[in-house]
This record gives sequence, C-alpha cells and structure tokens, in this order.
Amino acid sequence: MLNSLKKITHKSKKRIGRGYGSKKGGHTSTRGSKGAKARYKIKLTYDGTKIKKGWIKRMPLLKGKGKNTSLRVKLAVDLNQIEKWYKANDIVKREDLLQKLNVRKSDIKKAKVKVLSRGEITKPLTFNVPCTKNATDKILAQGGKITIKLKTDIGSDKIKG
Repeated sequence: MLNSLKKITHKSKKRIGRGYGSKKGGHTSTRGSKGAKARYKIKLTYDGTKIKKGWIKRMPLLKGKGKNTSLRVKLAVDLNQIEKWYKANDIVKREDLLQKLNVRKSDIKKAKVKVLSRGEITKPLTFNVPCTKNATDKILAQGGKITIKLKTDIGSDKIKG
C-alpha cells in the first residue's frame, strides 16, 4: 500500500555559497582560492594575457585556394545503377541523377557527380555527365556517347562519341 503511493516531495539542487549549514558554503565554496575563476564566470576562449600562444590563435584558418572543398558534395554513380534507371537511347543528365540519388535542394548546386565503371552496361546511352576512363570505354563499346569530358582529358585531342 505505502509503496504504491506517488512521490510528492522534490529535493532541490544544492546551492553553492549559502553559508556553512548548506554543506556547500563557507570559505571558497568549491571555487578554489583567488583568481578570476573564483570571482566571476569567464569565457571558454579566454586564455589569460597570452596573445600569440593562445589556443584560439593556433587554430588553422580557412584561407587560400579551395578552402571550401569539404563543403562540396561528391557523388559517384555506378554503371549498374544507370543500367537499372535508364532505357535504351536515353540521355543521362546531372539533374536526373541528383534527383534519383535523393540529393537535398540545398546541395544541388554544390554537388559533383561522376560515373564509375563498376558493373556492366548493355544499352546505348548518351551521357552529359563526367565519366571515368574505364566507364567511358564500356559506354563506347555499347554504342553510347559522352558529351562531357573529365578535366584530365582537356589537353587530349581525342573527341569521344
């Protein structure tokens, strides 16, 4: 009977610095002795009077070429996925791939897509997306076309498709 009653009492948090009777009061009240931390709250980033050696100054700064590379979304699509998604003589576009990969609207502009050679392709398709060299060979073997080349192929005189 007594063990089924609801608990109606609530023990409050111990308050610091409210006299010796509170068991958390008296001299320094758990704050150590003297110094800024004993007197008031200071910032997490505060590092004394050191300017050059402070930890915040030693953090690497985001500057220079390609500083936002980690913010880009890089996606790889395999040939076996494209085989499932597209019919013969379809055009494989970047926008369609992003939609099929369920990329968020906020990431669409930042997303980079590349077709990898994993899997096989059995139908001719036209690609408006960068493809790896092995994927290009497989696509061309099936009678497909590639309109966009990888940046590594810019200097070559070969025109694919």
